[in-house]
Amino acid sequence: MAKTRPPKRSKNRSMRKEKKLLHSVQSPRDPGKHFIKSIESPSTLLAQASSLLQTSSPDLALPIALRALALLEGTFSTTSEATLPALSLLGEIHIELGSVEEARAYFLRAIKIDPNGTIPISEGGGAEKFLWLAQLCEEGGEESVKWFEKGVHALKADIEHLESARAGDVSRSNDSRLVTLLDEKRRKAAGALCGAVEVWMTDLSFSPHAESACEALITEALLLSPSDPTPLQTLASIRLSQSRLSDAQAALQRSMALWTLSNSSPGPLKATTPPEIPESQIPDFPTRISLARLLMEAEMAEAGMEVLDGLVAEDDQSVEAWYLGGWCLYLLAQQKKTGAPILNSSNGHFDRKERMDTKDGGMVALPEEEILSSLLTSREWLRRSLGLYDMLEYEDERLRDHARELVSGMDDDLVDIEDQEGDEGGEWEDEGDSGNEDDDDDDDSNDEDENEGQPEFKDHIMTET
Repeated sequence: MAKTRPPKRSKNRSMRKEKKLLHSVQSPRDPGKHFIKSIESPSTLLAQASSLLQTSSPDLALPIALRALALLEGTFSTTSEATLPALSLLGEIHIELGSVEEARAYFLRAIKIDPNGTIPISEGGGAEKFLWLAQLCEEGGEESVKWFEKGVHALKADIEHLESARAGDVSRSNDSRLVTLLDEKRRKAAGALCGAVEVWMTDLSFSPHAESACEALITEALLLSPSDPTPLQTLASIRLSQSRLSDAQAALQRSMALWTLSNSSPGPLKATTPPEIPESQIPDFPTRISLARLLMEAEMAEAGMEVLDGLVAEDDQSVEAWYLGGWCLYLLAQQKKTGAPILNSSNGHFDRKERMDTKDGGMVALPEEEILSSLLTSREWLRRSLGLYDMLEYEDERLRDHARELVSGMDDDLVDIEDQEGDEGGEWEDEGDSGNEDDDDDDDSNDEDENEGQPEFKDHIMTET
């Protein structure tokens, strides 16, 4: 599946950098430098633009790619196959800049030249433009599915060609480059099929054919790329929508076992990647974000927290990772508070070993200090998320509102817990004040019950943000 669309960047910042670059290239004060730039080939300019895009500088890449396209169109026609590399690159640059309309226009121009994706990707063709349009098309629904299907068709043709080449030449049967390329094509095709499943589960969920379409697509994805965690993750999403919780949990465990420590070992499954797992097999950041959501929904919050710990270690500027981590910690605190069972991800059974038996054989919640610690950490993660939200000008208002709701509720809940602990013996007072009982009595006599009438802190229903 194509890359996930990034958040919009600051337009003012992009314009300043673009003007600065254009000035440096075209300035009459430096005729020698201008002459060198003017004789550069389109392929050199495209290589420069591509390098800038890969280093997160799409605003600098844009004028260079535009210059390359202008040179190509001046030499060839606007519909020549020679313009494909520039058109595809400009589409990706505009995606990074958040300019969806411009990106869509460039990809549609590329499709007019390569309508079936038969031109090699090295020449600007291939399936990528179809997969981007599946995510960018305004209509969504059946239109998105159509673009995903075109992308899968092009990728299957590539796979068939590579497999024929491998079978026809014994010397290439173990060619590592060919094997790697085949695996990449299969993974991309499986990812596109999973993308189509997501459309059926959202835009087309009321269609009478939705469930059968999802089953057919996920079966094909699993056959195409059985060692890819993404189809198993998508299978878990389907099973959750069908209220088949145990099947969803099994699919998630199988998915994580492909790139984390083996869950055959004792103890909970750790979302830590062993050194022998190739980097290409580790799901990308957005896929692991989705995995964390699914683990939380599948009552596997402890495993979800393991994934989120790894995500914030990898990118401590991710608003969504900090938000989901705070939410996950809150859910774990609520489970401790109510004595609800927590799924042990190592064996698939619900674990109550941390609960305490009462005299009548019932179960009670864990000590308040353990719940307090979880809630404090949860609030810290959520506040970090909200701080980054403002700093990065993030655009997901539902995420922001839910994070604020959780923090507000915890502010009240934490005051209640601390007051209860203080009433039971002052366990939270500083060690240096432990002998001042008279002072404590005086202070207590002046305390007001600020939390009288506060509502109970309730679980928030799991929703997709």
